[in-house]
Amino acid sequence: MSRVPVKGGSLFTRVEASERSDPAWLILSTSIASDHTMWDPQIPALTTRYRVLRYDTRGHGLSDAPDGPYSFDLLVEDVIALMDHHGIDKATFMGLSLGGMTGLGLALKHPGRIEKLVCCDARADAPEPYVKGWDERIALVDRAGMQGILGATVERWLTPAFRKENPEVVARVEQMILSTPVAGYKGAAAALKQLDYLKDLPRLSVPTLFVVGAEDAGAPPDVMQRMADAVPGARLAVVPNAGHIANIDNAPGFHEAVAEFLGLKAR
Repeated sequence: MSRVPVKGGSLFTRVEASERSDPAWLILSTSIASDHTMWDPQIPALTTRYRVLRYDTRGHGLSDAPDGPYSFDLLVEDVIALMDHHGIDKATFMGLSLGGMTGLGLALKHPGRIEKLVCCDARADAPEPYVKGWDERIALVDRAGMQGILGATVERWLTPAFRKENPEVVARVEQMILSTPVAGYKGAAAALKQLDYLKDLPRLSVPTLFVVGAEDAGAPPDVMQRMADAVPGARLAVVPNAGHIANIDNAPGFHEAVAEFLGLKAR
């Protein structure tokens, strides 16, 4: 675990690996209102193949939370700073939601640094209803703090069946949301409102897999299918019985979706 200096502060990072010597690097990036622990279900499998770098996005988790607004250019350069600090010349990158969008920016702006991209439960543009939704959430957070968006966020992230059957996991997810600094949430939300990668997807040259929860209303499968169709050679994998945070909502299904692309053993 270490802290890495970036513009305006520092970011928390965590490196994990198995006993295998000098494995390839995989970087994991998170959604808004979460931290690096959201990837806990995947770590045992990923570390059999990769040296994994997890980090808390600026404004989240154990990273500093400078006042926003943030931008995707800034979030992308944060990752490059982390890679340079850890001596990572090239890595596979897997991100979900905000993290997936950051991955799109990385692959477009720094294709020589990215081996493969897994973009999960993400959009590539910000149409008016999407922007309005973020304006409403920012207003709620201004009035009531992170508690103001807690219930609706959990409902978007996790299916009713999962919430009913896994109360302990839901409690950890709720704590992760509530622990997010308001400044960090608002800063990242400002970046999401400016999302504008859709027009650039046809020139994305990195091998790319898109992944989406079948019941994701925030980044619906039809939206992500259009994204996959726009990227040369890309495909979409749909995780059944999963909402927006598909890697938690259906961890076995998520593993099945990414295993072949990442060179992991099937479960």
